[in-house]
Amino acid sequence: MDNSLPPADELVLVDRELAQLDARRSQLLARRAWLLQVLYAPAASAAPRPRPPVADATPRSAQNVLLTLGGTLLTIAAVAFTLVSWGSMGIGGRAAVLSVVTSAALAAPVALLRRSLVSTAESVAALGLVLMVLDAYALHRVALPETDGLGYSAVAAAVLAGAWTAYGSALPRLRVPLPVAVVAGQLPLPLGALAAGGGPTAFAWAALVTAAADGAVVLWARPRSVRITAVTGAVASGGWALLTGGWLSLTSPWSGAALLLAGAAVTLYVSWRAPALAVGAAAVAGLAALTAAGGLLRTAVPADWAVPGYVLCALALASLWRTGTVPATGTGAAGTGPADAGVTEAGTGGAGPADAGAAGTGAAGAGAGGAAAPAGPTGAAPAGAGASGTGAAEAGAAGTGSAGTGVPGTGPAGVGTVGGAGRGGGGRGASSAGGGFRLPRGVRLGLAGAGAGVAALGVVWALPPVVAGLLGPMARTTAVWSGEHTGRVLTSYPATAALVLAVAVAALAAVPRLWGRCGALALAWALLTALPVSLGLPYAATLALQLVTSAAALGIAVRPGSLTPGLRAPVRQGAEPEAGAGPATPWTSWAPRRTGAGTPAVEPATVLGWCAYAGGLASAVSAVALALDVRGATFTVLGVVLVLLTGVAALGTDARRVVAAVGAVLTGTGLVCAVAAAGGFADHWTALALLLVSAVTAAVGARTRPRAVALAVEITGAAVALPAFGLAVSRPAFLALVLALGGVIAAATAVRPERRRFASWTAAALFLLATWVRLADWEVTTPEAYTLPVTVPALALGFLRRRRDTEASSWTAYGPGLAATLLPSLLAAWTDPEWLRPLALGVAALAVTLIGARFRLQALLVLGGVVLALDGLHELAPYVVQVVGALPRWLPPALAGLLLLALGATYEQRLRDARRLRDRVARMR
Repeated sequence: MDNSLPPADELVLVDRELAQLDARRSQLLARRAWLLQVLYAPAASAAPRPRPPVADATPRSAQNVLLTLGGTLLTIAAVAFTLVSWGSMGIGGRAAVLSVVTSAALAAPVALLRRSLVSTAESVAALGLVLMVLDAYALHRVALPETDGLGYSAVAAAVLAGAWTAYGSALPRLRVPLPVAVVAGQLPLPLGALAAGGGPTAFAWAALVTAAADGAVVLWARPRSVRITAVTGAVASGGWALLTGGWLSLTSPWSGAALLLAGAAVTLYVSWRAPALAVGAAAVAGLAALTAAGGLLRTAVPADWAVPGYVLCALALASLWRTGTVPATGTGAAGTGPADAGVTEAGTGGAGPADAGAAGTGAAGAGAGGAAAPAGPTGAAPAGAGASGTGAAEAGAAGTGSAGTGVPGTGPAGVGTVGGAGRGGGGRGASSAGGGFRLPRGVRLGLAGAGAGVAALGVVWALPPVVAGLLGPMARTTAVWSGEHTGRVLTSYPATAALVLAVAVAALAAVPRLWGRCGALALAWALLTALPVSLGLPYAATLALQLVTSAAALGIAVRPGSLTPGLRAPVRQGAEPEAGAGPATPWTSWAPRRTGAGTPAVEPATVLGWCAYAGGLASAVSAVALALDVRGATFTVLGVVLVLLTGVAALGTDARRVVAAVGAVLTGTGLVCAVAAAGGFADHWTALALLLVSAVTAAVGARTRPRAVALAVEITGAAVALPAFGLAVSRPAFLALVLALGGVIAAATAVRPERRRFASWTAAALFLLATWVRLADWEVTTPEAYTLPVTVPALALGFLRRRRDTEASSWTAYGPGLAATLLPSLLAAWTDPEWLRPLALGVAALAVTLIGARFRLQALLVLGGVVLALDGLHELAPYVVQVVGALPRWLPPALAGLLLLALGATYEQRLRDARRLRDRVARMR
């Protein structure tokens, strides 16, 4: 590029122009910022108001604290005045002081409430209530000193409760008087019972009546504080009464039964009227009724039948969950058809279906067939839901009715009653019930829960014979095949435990749910297991029953479909419940539910199959343990169990086949050991017999499908070979034979492609071990005899691998085989005083080194060179020592110095040579 100016002048010109451009750019940026501020000027924000400091306490809370403290201090002063300063005043003064102060304290809240000083009125009213108690105390001390203290306290508590109730009702804005009145109401009857000299029974009845009164307060009182106080009192009083009734049911059943049944009636009524307390109250009622009934049964049946009696009563109560219906009746009026009672079931999240009401006929032949309307979420049917129809009503009455109008139900405990008024032709008709209504869901749930809980306790009571029947044979106290049997256990345990299990099985079998069928299956197995203990069956019968139990359980495990009729299939994701599975079915809450996202549905047959399978295996193990008492029984039981497990492995499904296959192999092993023991075989012959199991499992595994079962069979058979090796240790020759036969079995298994990798290595290891054991038995001490059988196959395998994969490292292909022989031979050569071994080792190492250099194999070159050098050093060491000993003492240091000088002078060249040698060796494979 040609320039008219010299470079230095042109550079100055360019710098000047750039500086001007920068200054202009700065001016434009400043102008732009000003324009943006003018166009988008923010509105002036109001100055923030200062926030007031946060108070540590609100005015209302501070006021309550002050009022509470003031009332407390006044109460303390009044008590001190009554107890301490009372004696210094006359009768008139005492009466005047108490009456004036009490009247003022009770009257002051009226004026305070008019001024809306509610908290102050509460404090003053509380002071007045305390003063009334002090008035009662003072009246007893002065006017009625000879009156019985308990009786006077009962009357005073009743009077105070009534007075405080009236005072609280007159001043409804006060929250203290009514709860305090409820607390005072807890005392009159119990104190009166004690004053009358009544014992625990009378006191319990008084507490029960008090609890009933508390229940009435809970049902009909409106203030929340009053109901909470009443609930607390009812729980305390009613709990004491029921506990006393339970104790009386053991000592005086008739007295306890009356008390418990009365308490059950009270709590059942509360559960009926209070939906929130329905489940808990109904459960308490059910427990009380069961305790009463069981106590009465205990007096009529032997002691061993007491628990079955309780269980039967409990199951009858639990059946109310399904059959909890109560008859309903209706009465017709003049010119009016019958009022149809439709009772709905209060459920969770809504109401269940209403049962149909009764239909009747009038004098003029006109009737109404009312239909119960569905209840709303609160259990009350909506207005206008009742309707009458034409034709025959469900109760069997025929006629023509007109449309009726339903009214909201007012039944107890959320039960909606719907009336359908049908005008019928001017006659007077009377109708009778043709149907019934179901108990509310909460009541049925509580009663059924109480019955189920007691029945479960009865089942737990019946389990010890099951445990004894299952584990008793394993607690062996006699020698195997001695013909003697272990002493019986639990001989004094009631035999009715089996009856309890049988009743529980029948009850659970009637429940069309998976958990019911599983429970029935488990308890049926427990019943069969407990029968020998409960009935004291002889040895042969016990063994036969255990085998039958195992066979039946394993048969059900293979074909569990026989237990699934009546069970609904699991609902898959996105599927709807089956028709008829709604709330109108007998088992409302047991309708199938939609499974969660990603949760696979479990088939009932699978669950039942696994339950039966576990029981069958447990019974089989127990039978085998019991059969060890007698030789013939051992062979019989092992044979039967082998057939059963083989059948399950062949006919079963899923993982049950795998477990059964493993069990069958172990059972066959036990049978072989039993044959060897019966024949008096020595240990090494028994080892050969055990190898038969491994051989059979290898053959069976080759023909078995699926692969999981085949793999389990082969692994178990291979594990059986381990104790065979252990049994042959005492005879090295037999140990070598057993190892060789195990290698033959492994080699035969390696023929199969899917087992080749593992089985081939196993076979090689077993053959090698067999060779070593044989050499040791022949007292061969030459290490090459042990290492060459490893080196030759290893080198052959390495050669074949290098042919298939030319990139394979020589260390991987040849390193292990060469090291297996060269290193032990080198160690032996260093300790061998003869010359033949070092010479042979040197020749072999030289050959390996030359082969490695010729074919550029790093492993051969390095191993051969190192072994050759060490072997040569071993051979030259004696001569070097002799030469060093013959030389003057100054010569070795001088030679070492010359060597160091030579190396130092040619250091760079030697370093380059070493690097070249390293690179060449590194390039080898």
